[in-house]
This record gives sequence, structure tokens and C-alpha cells, in this order.
Amino acid sequence: MSESKKQGLSRKSESSGSRPVAVVTGASAGVGRAVAIEFAHRGYDVALLARGQEGLEGARRDVEAAGAEAFVAPVDTADCDKVFAAADSVMAHWGRIDVWVNNAMATVVGPVDRITPSEFKRVTEVTYLGTIHGTLAALRHMRPRDEGIIVQVGSALAYRSIPLQSAYCGAKAAIRGFTDSLRTELLHDHSAIRLTIVQLPGVNTPQFDWSRTHERYHHQPVGPCYEPDVVVRAIVDAAQQGPRELWIGTPTIAAILGNFIAPGMLDMYLARTAYEQQLSAKPVLASDPDILFEPAHEDHGARGRFGFRARTSLIDVDPAYLRAGLACAAFGFAAMLFLFGRQSMNRRLEHAS
Repeated sequence: MSESKKQGLSRKSESSGSRPVAVVTGASAGVGRAVAIEFAHRGYDVALLARGQEGLEGARRDVEAAGAEAFVAPVDTADCDKVFAAADSVMAHWGRIDVWVNNAMATVVGPVDRITPSEFKRVTEVTYLGTIHGTLAALRHMRPRDEGIIVQVGSALAYRSIPLQSAYCGAKAAIRGFTDSLRTELLHDHSAIRLTIVQLPGVNTPQFDWSRTHERYHHQPVGPCYEPDVVVRAIVDAAQQGPRELWIGTPTIAAILGNFIAPGMLDMYLARTAYEQQLSAKPVLASDPDILFEPAHEDHGARGRFGFRARTSLIDVDPAYLRAGLACAAFGFAAMLFLFGRQSMNRRLEHAS
């Protein structure tokens, strides 16, 4: 090897070691694509994991245009060996993994008895088991350094299920249960590895046009939706700050709190309204893409077709602060009742004397 090549490799190694590294699954389109670009803007080099080669190359160009180095790994997250191999390749290339974002997902739209067992299995393998595979791959490389953060991209549907999305709702709820269990193990081990889960609202991504459906019309976000750019800023903030959980967007906050307060009422409301709310005016054609078992064969980018109604600002809530606020309010109310009762008792005693 020539001296100039050796010097070039040395400079590359030094540069790679000085920049944090983020790994993003489902990075070829939608939220994952936007997350990868946001990390690049914030000074991270980014490993892009997904199935679709055209989308991955588009994501590579976007990350490089943002001033970062991109590492492309064509991977189906349902294949644990491929996910582990991709993580090993990232470590061999950069020598570190600082953030791992489990974002890859799949869904099937339709009533439970129209969804086949193989479709339920596939959604579960990609969305739920894919998250487990990514988490295990991240832990293998984060534990020796005892540092890093794993971000699970969840959904309001992990708390409040809706009709026609049983496979996806079940997978997202499973991710929440898995994440809570792992968190307790990391705490038991006194590990410095952080674990956070972000619960998302509807986002304007291409998935509404390529997800498998058993309905005559393509599905759409229920209620207000958001542009990917604004959602991913909250996701990357969570990756840097490490809250236990983050609820993103007012629909997410309302759905989760509403389900805590009145789940039965929400059952009846969603039974009456959620079928129609999920179906767009776009009919399903035989030529439409379906990426449940095969990757997309073109670059779809991060945004979908709902920009005309997608919001460009949002609020997010760390439920730990919300619970603390509610506890303070409850304590204040109890104190007020105590003082009121004490004053009433004093007045009765004075009257009796």
C-alpha cells in the first residue's frame, strides 16, 4: 500500500472516531429517512439500514448533502443474522455506535378476519421482532463501552388501538412491553446505556400508499398528521437527552390520556368513526406498490401525499413531568381539603364552647 493511501486511511479513521455514529433502521423512506438526515445535520455519521436499494441510495445522497458520511447496509430487520452482521460492519467501519434508532415497520390494513396468518406474522417480524433484533445488535456493541442510547420508534397506537390496524397495533404494544422490561434489566445492571421510546402521531410519509390493504381505498392518517421534519426533530432531541418516554404531538397525548381516563368510551367512538377516517379517496389499483414482502423498487423519499393538511409545528410531552405535575396538583388539592376540614372543625368546636 502506498504511503499516500496509508495517510488517507489514517485521516479517515481519525475523522470517523471524532464524530458520533447513529444507526437508523427503515432509513430508506418516511420517518427513518428524515431521522437520518436530521442526525447528519447535527454532526453524526449515519448508518442506513433498510431493504430498498433505490431508497437507500437516495438516503445516502441526502445524508452526504447534509455534510455527514453515510454507510449503507441493505437489511431486512426480520432477519436477525443480517441485522447483527450490519452492526458488525458499522463497527468495523467506524469503530463505534452511539445511537441506534429502531424505526422499521410494516402494516396491513383490514378487519382481523381478512388478514391472513402470514400477514400477521410478517408485520410482527418486521415491526416487533425487527425492534428486538436491532436492540440486541446495539447492545452487543454498546455493552463493552457501557454507553450509548437506543431509541424505539413507537406510536400512540401502542396505548390506544384502532380498528383495521390490529397487526400493527399489536406489534407496537409489544414493543412498549419489551422496552419496559429491558429498561429494568439495564437499571439492575447499573448500566449507563440509555433506552427511550417515542410515541408518534400520524406522519405524512409514503407508507400510506404502499402498505398492504384489504380495503378498496388506501388508508390515511387518522385526524391531524405532521410533516416528517418536525417529528424527527423531537426524535433526535430524545436521542440526545434520553427521556424514559416521549409523547409527540397533541393527537398522541390526547389518545393516551383519553385511553387512561375513558377506554370504553373511546372503544365506542372509534367503532363509529375510525373506519371512515382511515380510508382516503384514493382507490387501490392492481399496479400500486405493496412492500410487505418485497422492498420498494424506487426512491419514495421522506414525505407522503398529505402535505396539504400536515402540520409543521408540534408539542411533545415527557410523561414523567406530566405525572409529577398531576401528583403536585393532587397533593395541593388534598392539602386544600385538609385545611378546609380543619377550619370547619375549629368553627364547630368554637360554636360548641
